[in-house]
Amino acid sequence: MKQYINRRIMIIASAAILMTAVFCTLASYRVFREEIKDNLRICTRLLSDKEDIRNERVLSKYASELYNDSIRLTLISEDGDVIFDNVARIERLDNHLNREEIEKAIENGEGYSVRRSATINRTNYYYAVRLEDGSILRTARETHSIINIFWNAVPMFLIVILILLVVCYFSSRALTSHLLAPVEALASDMDHPETIHTYAELEPIIEHIRNQHNDILAHANLRQEFTANVSHELKTPLTAISGYAELIENGLAGEEDTRKFAEEIHKNANRLLILINDILRLSEFDVLTESDFETEETDLYEIAGTCVDMLAFKAREHDVSILLEGEKTLVTANKDMMEEVIYNLCDNAIRYNKPGGYVHIYAGDHTIKVSDNGIGIPPEYQKRVFERFFRVDKSRSKRTGGTGLGLAIVKHIVTLHGAEMTLESTPEQGTEITIRFPDK
Repeated sequence: MKQYINRRIMIIASAAILMTAVFCTLASYRVFREEIKDNLRICTRLLSDKEDIRNERVLSKYASELYNDSIRLTLISEDGDVIFDNVARIERLDNHLNREEIEKAIENGEGYSVRRSATINRTNYYYAVRLEDGSILRTARETHSIINIFWNAVPMFLIVILILLVVCYFSSRALTSHLLAPVEALASDMDHPETIHTYAELEPIIEHIRNQHNDILAHANLRQEFTANVSHELKTPLTAISGYAELIENGLAGEEDTRKFAEEIHKNANRLLILINDILRLSEFDVLTESDFETEETDLYEIAGTCVDMLAFKAREHDVSILLEGEKTLVTANKDMMEEVIYNLCDNAIRYNKPGGYVHIYAGDHTIKVSDNGIGIPPEYQKRVFERFFRVDKSRSKRTGGTGLGLAIVKHIVTLHGAEMTLESTPEQGTEITIRFPDK
C-alpha cells in the first residue's frame, strides 16, 4: 500500500513539475516576445528621431553597436530597395516593398511582424518606422538568442526539478507513513482499537473498521454459540432415541414397555424433525434478501383465521381459549412467511400460558397483535427472547415441545419485510407482541 501511494504521489508530482516547467517556459517565451517587440520599437524610434541617421558614417556606427547586441539594422528606400544592412550584403537583397512590416510602416508610419527570414534562415522579429523623407528604418532580432537563454537555463531547470523530486519523494514517504500509521496499528491490534492514535479525517474510517471488526467477532461468537446449541439440541433427542431403541433391541423391554419406548422414540423423532426444519429455515434466512422471495397483497386477518383453526385443538389441550378480532387488512408480504409468523406467535402464546388462560389475536390497520395472559417474561430476558435457542423456562419449553427457534424465525421474517416488532410483557400477567407493517 505504501509503495503504491508513493508511486502515485511521485507520478503526480513529476507530472506537476514538468507541466509547471512547460507552462513557465511558454509564459517566459511570451514575455520575451513582448520584451523584444518593445525593445525593437524603442530602439527604432530612438534611431528614427536622430536627424543624421541617414548619414552613412552615423548609420554604420549605430549598426556596429546594434550588431554586438544581436540586432539587425536595415535602411530601405521609399521604392523598397535596401540602402543599408549591417548583417547581409545589400546587393543580394531583393526589393522589400512586399514585406509585411514595410507595408504597415508605409501605410501607418510603423509596422511589426514575425517571420522566418529567407535571407538568414532564422525566425526574426521586425519593427519598421517610416522616416520623414519616405525611407524606412527597420530593426530586427533573431529568436536564436532567446532559445539560447532557455538552453542555458536547462541545467538549472534540471537541478531544480531533481531537488523538487527528491523533496517530493521523502515528503510522500513521510506523509504516507503518517496517513497509514493508524490503519497499520489497527490491523496489527484489532482487539484494542482505543489505544490507536489517529486524526480527525481518518477517525470515521477507523471507527467503521472497528465496528466491522466487532460485528465480525459478534457474528463469529453467535455462530459458535449456535453451533454448540445445535449440537446440544440434536444430541438430546438422538440420545433418547438411541437409548430406547437399544433397550428394545436387547430384549430388555416387555410388551408394555416396548409400546411406551416406541411412543418416546416417535415423540423424540418428531421433535428432531421439527428442530432440523427450524435450523434449516434459519440458515435459509441468513442468506435471504428481500429480492429472493415473492410478495403479494396478503390479508393478515384471513391468515390469522387459518392459524386459529390449525391451533384450535392444541388450545383445547392446554385449556386455553383463542379469539380472533379485527378486520381485513392488506399488506405487501409473502403469504407463507406471514402464516409462519402468526402461527409461531400463537403457538408460543398457547404453550406458555396457564390453564384457563386466553390468547387474543387482533388484525387490522396493517398490524397483527398477539396477546395472552400467560406466565409472561421477566424484564431482564425480554431483549433476548428473539435469540436462537434462548428459553426463559427451559424445562417448560422442552416439556411442551419448543425448539427455542420460533421467535428467532419470526424476527428474521419481520426484518425481511421491513416491519417493526415490539414486545410488552409482565411476569405472571401475560405478553403482547405487535408487528406493524409499513403503509403502502
